Amino acid sequence: MELFAVGLNYQSAPLALRERLAFPAEQLQEALRALAQRVQAPEAAILSTCNRTEVYCAASNIEQLKTDLLEWLAVNRNIPTTELGPHLYILPQQEVVRHAFRVASGLDSMVLGEAQILGQMKQAARTAEEAGTLGQMLHQLFQRTFSVAKEVRSHTEIGAHSVSMASAAVKLASRIFGDLSKRHVLFIGAGEMIQLCATHFAAQNPKSITIANRSADRANQLAQTHGASVIGLAQVPEQLAKSDIVISCTASTLPIIGLGMVEAACKKRKHEPIFMLDLAVPRDIEAQVSKLDDVFLYSVDDLSQIVQEGREQRAAAVEQAEAIIESQVQGFMRWMSERSLVPTIQEIHQKADDIAQLELDHARKQLAKGTPADDVLQLMAHRMSAKFMHGPMQALHHASPAEREALLKWLPQLFNIKNTDK
Repeated sequence: MELFAVGLNYQSAPLALRERLAFPAEQLQEALRALAQRVQAPEAAILSTCNRTEVYCAASNIEQLKTDLLEWLAVNRNIPTTELGPHLYILPQQEVVRHAFRVASGLDSMVLGEAQILGQMKQAARTAEEAGTLGQMLHQLFQRTFSVAKEVRSHTEIGAHSVSMASAAVKLASRIFGDLSKRHVLFIGAGEMIQLCATHFAAQNPKSITIANRSADRANQLAQTHGASVIGLAQVPEQLAKSDIVISCTASTLPIIGLGMVEAACKKRKHEPIFMLDLAVPRDIEAQVSKLDDVFLYSVDDLSQIVQEGREQRAAAVEQAEAIIESQVQGFMRWMSERSLVPTIQEIHQKADDIAQLELDHARKQLAKGTPADDVLQLMAHRMSAKFMHGPMQALHHASPAEREALLKWLPQLFNIKNTDK
């Protein structure tokens, strides 16, 4: 069994492709079961966020797995392999471990040091466990990953002064409107990203905050925290005309705000500018909306330049984090190497047990015949010693000169023989 991963992220693929490859949360368990059967991977997990989709596997036939995974992803997401293939990265064994550690620690994120990805990875592991595809190797990988991420955040400043997506959104809106205290804000969705954005925008004391969500209970909880009002998704078209800032991040597989809806809102607003930020993957707002003169529409990728600010200041923290990760990668690879010895060790123990049982049966027969116990014990010890040494001695006698030299080097260590030069 070896580790293997394939995926794409904000660095390797455009948003238009990432949203097509994204897996909705409610489809993940079914997808994992289908994947495990189709690609013959006993262990599998899928990490799907706005910035990446990655499939982690543990399997024995890695070469075949590469082809099967690409084909499965293409068929499952209805994307031609010729279109998908050039944007995918393929990570074998040690590279998978290093990549997972870096992702969880926020080193591979658009927002350097962002903490949200760690929770997303934990959810990916839980989902795989619920689907029955999280075996011992992937379980160990994820548990070690979470431990490394905690160590990185505890012993470095990688997360200090991090420009989050939420604070970047505030900066972007401020560039358009300046003071946000006179603006009306509409949030569509009530998930973790919207909660973060709501916290950052509420700190600017906007004139009003409205939350639109399918689940009224979840929206009400968020609204109580920030003194916001709650509406249903059906009321979004009417609310758009009253909103200066619109931030959407839902799990919808189709856009919920279309070009016509925004055009109508712009007319009611008498062409007052409106800032729209779509943090969803797949997108919640039709891309054609960006062509409207009065609309400033940004996607998750458009925030990249803003969130890069301050990376240079954290260069030392990155170097420290990379050093921690590299050390932990080597530790995990040692664990994998030791784990690969288990079948051989078990076979050696079984062979020894078989010899011991055979000689024990022989000794009992001798005792039953009346042979003195001392003679039986001496004979049993001699026979066991001869059988234990038979394999090594045969190996020495039949080895080539080069093989014999290697055996003479290792056998003293295996049998704890000292002073072999005398």
